[in-house]
Amino acid sequence: MTEDSSSGGIYDGLGEQLREAVGAIGAWMAEYGEFAPHPSLAVPADALERATAELHERLRENYPFFHPRYVGQMLKPPHPAAIVGYVSAMLINPNNHALDGGPATARLEKEVVAELAAMFGLPEHLGHLTSSGTIANLEALFVARQIHPGQAVAHSADAHYTHGRMCHLLGVESVAVPAGADGAMDLSALEATLRGGRVGTVVATAGTTGLGAVDPVHEIVALARRYGARVHVDAAYGGFFRLIADDTADGVAAAPFAAIASADSVVIDPHKHGLQPYGCGAVIFRDPGVARHYLHDSPYTYFTSDELHLGEISLECSRAGAAAAALWLTLRLLPLTPGGLGAVLRPGRRAALAWADLIDASDELTLFQRPALDILSYFPARDRLSEIDRASAHVLTTGMHLPPADSLFVATYTVDGGSLSARGHRVEIDAASGRILRSVLMKPETEARVPALHQQVLELMADA
Repeated sequence: MTEDSSSGGIYDGLGEQLREAVGAIGAWMAEYGEFAPHPSLAVPADALERATAELHERLRENYPFFHPRYVGQMLKPPHPAAIVGYVSAMLINPNNHALDGGPATARLEKEVVAELAAMFGLPEHLGHLTSSGTIANLEALFVARQIHPGQAVAHSADAHYTHGRMCHLLGVESVAVPAGADGAMDLSALEATLRGGRVGTVVATAGTTGLGAVDPVHEIVALARRYGARVHVDAAYGGFFRLIADDTADGVAAAPFAAIASADSVVIDPHKHGLQPYGCGAVIFRDPGVARHYLHDSPYTYFTSDELHLGEISLECSRAGAAAAALWLTLRLLPLTPGGLGAVLRPGRRAALAWADLIDASDELTLFQRPALDILSYFPARDRLSEIDRASAHVLTTGMHLPPADSLFVATYTVDGGSLSARGHRVEIDAASGRILRSVLMKPETEARVPALHQQVLELMADA
């Protein structure tokens, strides 16, 4: 099943753009006068060449995250603009902790955070980039603890495991609220939890990392307010779907994403659907007054400007200014509009819907649940859970070990009898749990490959 493709793909012409970037930054550096690098930094050219060749060979052990036949995990290539922006700033190596370490990139960071906040409908805000969604969620929960000390954090049982772990780190009780048959938080269970009075913050997830389920943020906000609780939205994976949250056939449900504007904080990961290299997360608070919870001082930073230094509102200290430059340049070309970055997300959404329809029409595969975003969950039509597990594992392992031009990369998702029966699947539960198949269709190029991907899964499954 060999497919023709461009050898360079999205990165055709990138080499010339990078050379121009290096030249431009080099010309700026030359304005400060030449100097001789210290001899201790010198390495033989042939040694560098050999080491680089070894590195490139070792990097071949990676899976082809860039290719539309890779539909395994939440991995996609950064946009060429992001790479040019990152390399340009990386050559200077600014640190966005303080304006003294990165005056230009700190301003770029404030601009892109303002754009993200505006996308969510938060004109007034306080926020910054982080090295990951995990750290961004940690900061949101840290502020939640400061505002509601001694109270618990409630989150869906299907939410990312980071919430339970970060609560443990912060010394806060975490409460896992059961999820419904669609993978979203069960509102009746949430209200029962809130009624006890021990919950100070509710985490709503706009795109779970397992199934791509979207919690009903609009209903959670109303419920939490009734019981005096804060609402934090973990939109690390699904946040950019706000751009196509329009209730159209190839969009997503509008109400949950519109309600983020009423939440107290939100986290988003530009290194997922924002086309950025790792790591680039962001945390945004609706109330700028939460800055008081970050107050600290340092005798050797924050000395060249009275403006807000990003380190004054961050738990992290040193952070790469290059991440801000990369996101800033990307958003100049693909703005946060339905016709900008939204047009990059919509093909993945269509791909998930189209593949779901193919699965529904198939006798060999069964859809686990309808996709809310661009993550598809499905399984081989077998009578027993152990057989489903065996066939799913076969598709996973066999596909990735085919020759590169024929390979297929999917992922698996572990389910149990309860999650199957809740969705109406009649399967003999002869094992405590089993694996089904999961595909993340976040690259726009995948849309055109859906029929071929579906057929290849069927072919691999036939040999299981």
